[in-house]
Amino acid sequence: MKTPLLSVSMLSANFGNLERDVICINQSPADWFHLDIMDGLFVPNISYGFPVVEAIAKLAQKPLDAHLMIVDPDRYISRFQACGAQYVSVHYEACTHLHRTLQHIRKSNMKAGVAINPHTPVALLTDVLEEADFVLVMSVNPGFAAQQFIPQTYTKIVQLKEMILKKQFSCLIEVDGGVNFSNAKTLVDAGVDILVAGNAIFNAPNPAVAITSLKSTAHTESL
Repeated sequence: MKTPLLSVSMLSANFGNLERDVICINQSPADWFHLDIMDGLFVPNISYGFPVVEAIAKLAQKPLDAHLMIVDPDRYISRFQACGAQYVSVHYEACTHLHRTLQHIRKSNMKAGVAINPHTPVALLTDVLEEADFVLVMSVNPGFAAQQFIPQTYTKIVQLKEMILKKQFSCLIEVDGGVNFSNAKTLVDAGVDILVAGNAIFNAPNPAVAITSLKSTAHTESL
């Protein structure tokens, strides 16, 4: 059986009651805290910065999964390491020297991820997959929560999985954007290892129950 990891997006949390939401995730079967870092330049929105990341880190009992939707992410890799992040993903579209950036993350004792926007073909990752611990496939255009899932994502995931298996790499596939109860199992069947969900969880009457149900829904037979 294959049960995917679930990384809960804090972008959809209640920032007026952040401690409550962090504790809820700690006590749930969720696996990671997903931190969407936006600078208003790479994406048309600003999310939250280091004070919020540090506040979450102090309470979190599960790994921090930082998704950097920012320009020149190399400037902040050491800062995220100091905050306690275990997973850091940077965008293919934002990194002039992506190979070096991924090595920088790894040398900082964190797992390195490369994220791609919906318009970016997975074939462009051929020469960097060996340096990536995971690939974050955006299934919406990054910048805002609660967007509609882009169906073409399924094809991209299948293509990416084939690339990884062909090269015998061990990197995982993460998907972020519009993940919910109706598409979670299909995504896992296509090859996804890590689901990012926020709106589907925090908009539910009971987020803890939603986390358990989403993981159960996504549970599938191993191929």
